[in-house]
Amino acid sequence: MTRSYQIRTFGCQMNVHDSERLAGLLEDAGYAPASEGAAADVVVFNTCAVRENADNKLYGNLGHLRPSKDANPDMQIAVGGCLAQKDRGEIVKRAPWVDVVFGTHNIGSLPTLLERARHNAEAEVEILESLETFPSTLPARRDSAYSGWVSISVGCNNTCTFCIVPSLRGKERDRRPGEVLAEVEALVTEGVLEVTLLGQNVNSYGVEFGDRLAFSKLLRACGEVDGLERVRFTSPHPKDFTDDVIAAMAETPNVCPQLHMPLQSGSDRVLKAMRRSYRSRRYLEILDKVRESLPDAAITTDIIVGFPGETEADFQDTLDVVRAARFSSAFTFQYSKRPGTPAAELPDQLPKEVVQERFERLIEVQNEVSWAENKKQVGREVEILVAAGEGRKDQRSNRMSGRARDGRLVHFNPEGAAVDRAVRPGDVVHAVISYAAPHHLVADGELRAHRRTRAGDHTEDGVRPKTAGVSLGLPAFGVPDAQPVVAEGCGV
Repeated sequence: MTRSYQIRTFGCQMNVHDSERLAGLLEDAGYAPASEGAAADVVVFNTCAVRENADNKLYGNLGHLRPSKDANPDMQIAVGGCLAQKDRGEIVKRAPWVDVVFGTHNIGSLPTLLERARHNAEAEVEILESLETFPSTLPARRDSAYSGWVSISVGCNNTCTFCIVPSLRGKERDRRPGEVLAEVEALVTEGVLEVTLLGQNVNSYGVEFGDRLAFSKLLRACGEVDGLERVRFTSPHPKDFTDDVIAAMAETPNVCPQLHMPLQSGSDRVLKAMRRSYRSRRYLEILDKVRESLPDAAITTDIIVGFPGETEADFQDTLDVVRAARFSSAFTFQYSKRPGTPAAELPDQLPKEVVQERFERLIEVQNEVSWAENKKQVGREVEILVAAGEGRKDQRSNRMSGRARDGRLVHFNPEGAAVDRAVRPGDVVHAVISYAAPHHLVADGELRAHRRTRAGDHTEDGVRPKTAGVSLGLPAFGVPDAQPVVAEGCGV
């Protein structure tokens, strides 16, 4: 009898994509996605260790599953990802009903570990210190019929004092450009319209094979892929951001006018303590160059508030940079002390109430900036790739949602003479922005254009792409037929 699975993902885009690979592995091993609302035979937690509450979130979820496990001993629970890499056997000690623990370097071992745990009737814990199999060699069951993640590298060579990722993901390893492009082409063959190139630091791509222009060349090569309409990437590091990348963004039509580049702090003193090898002036100069070449680019960022030793003057420097940078949006975080990072041992850890108060002020300033930037979009006609699940109030408001080319979220009215039958996620529409809020845009007039796509057909039919793996050094890439979806796994 086919066993069912469910994957619960926490954390960054890397984890989301790793979960697609876990789903591909499990389906190749004979498992099927659990039906919505049904109890799964195997529940996999793909964890994050970046935030302070990551441990509480995992063990809280594991606690909620214990009664199900007690009632059904054949059910299996697996824990992988960054927290598993960090905590290792401690997970089984704290939650002895867990069957499998695996790390970031051996996600390909999951089916074998599940079988071994079932056969031996005891927990299996396998954590490798270095990458066992490059993720590109593994199959992937994709979450979306219209947008896909493509890893160009794994790991990170930076030494930011607040970040635990390098110790959990390892040193940077780069895929060969031919492999990346083969995966992109395979996704497009399946009807995918948009890809996002993924790396802990995409700008350092090519360091492993000695080509400092590799990333800009890759962007330009993506522009040659017939049928690929949108290319995004995340995340670059300011220290490696070079003019050739800006030129490639501006000169490659399908590269979207969007840039997500982490700032972390606007204080040069704090940046130095973070071991971020750029200063605020350099950061703003990069933004000026991007906007000179792409005047309509939407720029987003990450900012940490309350880093150890941050003074009120340091925080004011951050607010000054936020006002000058004119970010369309920002992911803002309160500093959380992570054991094993240099910053955790620094003196002058700030009181929670100070961090909270600064955090609230930062959000207020950024919301003002975001709203002002979004108001500039009112009256403009934008192209929207229709998405599923982006608008929480869509059903109530009779709207649909999607992303403009610059990444902004747009809620729109899916009606008008231009509509060809019905608008589906994966279709492309054009609409005029009628209203702006700090975190989204609204287009309530009739659609100007509607293009039905194969991605929309697949979404309507409940089909998601499944891509096979690519071995390092091999130029070919197999494309199996897309499979019907039984149900989506849990995601971020």
